[in-house]
Amino acid sequence: MGYDTERFVGYVNEGLLCSICRAVLEEAVQAPCEHAFCAACIRGWLRHHSSCPEDRQPLDGALLRPLYRYMKNDLNRLQLHCKNREHGCEMVCSLESIDRHERECEYSQILCSNPGCPVQTERRNLDGHLAVCDYRSRACPNGCGCTVLGAEDTQHNCVAELRTELELLRSEMICRVEEAKHEMESRLDSQRRHMVQKESILQNEIEELKSQMSRVLADVRSLMAAERRHRQELEQAELEKREL
Repeated sequence: MGYDTERFVGYVNEGLLCSICRAVLEEAVQAPCEHAFCAACIRGWLRHHSSCPEDRQPLDGALLRPLYRYMKNDLNRLQLHCKNREHGCEMVCSLESIDRHERECEYSQILCSNPGCPVQTERRNLDGHLAVCDYRSRACPNGCGCTVLGAEDTQHNCVAELRTELELLRSEMICRVEEAKHEMESRLDSQRRHMVQKESILQNEIEELKSQMSRVLADVRSLMAAERRHRQELEQAELEKREL
């Protein structure tokens, strides 16, 4: 739907009106036959029809294009009243800037920001409402440290709230202890596996050293036996020399 013509200051050219809703174009698009429409209006029309609503020529939504630049400039220069005029806003803006103004307008009706509060108030009155809102949150006046809503004051029980908080802390502590326990067990298992691997490697190295020692001792015994034979041969040779 377009902008209500009654909001505009002065005359609005007929060519700037939507051919469907007859209001001033909003997010305007143009058909190949040069008829202009609000984007929402023409897309709603094309869900049930396949022709231009003005001249009944065949129309495909994919052929819709933005307005000519001169038409868009004419639209943007139009002056209109803020939609909150009936609430007291006297601002008149160009169509190009009206959305920005209305997003920030002090006379806009907005919902209270406190969760659960159904009150709508003008933006300029929001701070005053928040100061007395039944759904505003504040610290417990008894000093238990809890945050309570104004609507819950009569139901707030410091002992019950603290007991609940204590149970939550206890549950959280148990969870953390269990997590720490599992982590320590995992680390110990990892270290245990590492120590078993190291022990196996050392055992293999010891066995290898024993094997080497055995070979060395065998070589020593062999050398000593050869030395004895050599000495005996020398003694025998000396005896034979003496006899000669």
